[in-house]
Amino acid sequence: MAGVCTEGIDTGFVALGYGKVAVLGVVQGITELLPISSTAHMRVVPALLGWRDPGSAFSAAMQLAALAAVVSYFWGDIRRLATGSVSAVVRLDFKDKDFRFSLGIVVATIPIVIFGLLLSKLLNTCDTPLRSLPVIGISCVVMGSLLVLGQLYCNHTRKAEDATMLDFIIVGIAQVGALIPGVSRSGSTLTAAMFRDFEADEAARFSFLMGLPAITAAGLKEFVELYKAGIGLEAWSILIFGLVIASASAFAAIWGLMRLLENFSSWPFAIYRIALGIFLLVGFQFAWLA
Repeated sequence: MAGVCTEGIDTGFVALGYGKVAVLGVVQGITELLPISSTAHMRVVPALLGWRDPGSAFSAAMQLAALAAVVSYFWGDIRRLATGSVSAVVRLDFKDKDFRFSLGIVVATIPIVIFGLLLSKLLNTCDTPLRSLPVIGISCVVMGSLLVLGQLYCNHTRKAEDATMLDFIIVGIAQVGALIPGVSRSGSTLTAAMFRDFEADEAARFSFLMGLPAITAAGLKEFVELYKAGIGLEAWSILIFGLVIASASAFAAIWGLMRLLENFSSWPFAIYRIALGIFLLVGFQFAWLA
């Protein structure tokens, strides 16, 4: 079923209620940080269960759950970068490794901020064509195929701390692809980092640390938009309930992701993404999925 509009914002999650939002919170939390597209799963799971689409506002707001998981898991790295950067500024040591990594994160965030603002109306409007199953299915197949190529033809020898400003620029540009439903922020940045010859688990670490500002901005922006739309107290309570469920699921997902990448690299995710994309396209073509 189609979503529900509130002041032009897709708020289909409100009509789902607490139980269904809890289920989707688990799905969103797990898939948001895995390179398999949370948007694809937010479309296919409700479609299979006969539920309405929770809407793009739900998916965007749930990024704060991913933020909580990333900050918790990589707290040691984040604290080191923050304290090291501040110390470097005090010493006027702008060649400091922590300072340059932090600066790289800022530079990498600029492209997605620009394009996110330019495309915000198209991305979050009710019944946006970008959230259609064919778009998501094609995105899954393309990104899964790129992940296969990155696995096969790149040397995976580099560590995250070896990242250069060129790495940040390239992966930052790749992050813009995450604005297209089905591409996946973690998928696009992980793939780009692997093409830059990072080890699979180090590519994920680099991807998550680099994506912190974008994840934060996207989640907070959606909360502001929902506030401006004037959604009611029940809607806020349902959203926050889903956020708590998604946060716990996201932490479990990031732990599992790092273990899988250490032992199996990105193969399971590449194969799954291609299979999911084909399923979505076939399901849409033969009307299995609404």
